[in-house]
Amino acid sequence: MPKTIRRFLVTGAATLTAAVLAASPAFAQHCFIPMYNLNGPASPNWWTITAEDGLALEGMPGVKCEAQRKAGYAALRAAKLPVAIKVKVDMTIADPKGEGRMAPNGANGKGLEYFGAGSDLPERMLTTFSAGASSVRC
Repeated sequence: MPKTIRRFLVTGAATLTAAVLAASPAFAQHCFIPMYNLNGPASPNWWTITAEDGLALEGMPGVKCEAQRKAGYAALRAAKLPVAIKVKVDMTIADPKGEGRMAPNGANGKGLEYFGAGSDLPERMLTTFSAGASSVRC
């Protein structure tokens, strides 16, 4: 099989696998933790979605060079917005009784956030990163 076709098939399979794996945990979970630093510890129990990853997941135009990447993250830091979010993938975070109630401060932009409680942090993170990145030419 020619190298080009093999590369295309491997890339396509990897993209499809990543999309399926990425989508399933997000639909099952109801909360996330904003991250203000990309150097945090990694864990297989948490799915970290950077601003750059978020653009790809949402089908938005991505960065074309390192200068755009840096400008996007600089814009997030200047706006005091998260540079990534973490989603718990091995369980849904609930109250101790398991009733799924929201924490009293769980949608205030300072800690645990809820997708269904009107938190706009993910959207603001993506639009700010995209605007910052697109302000730089490669």
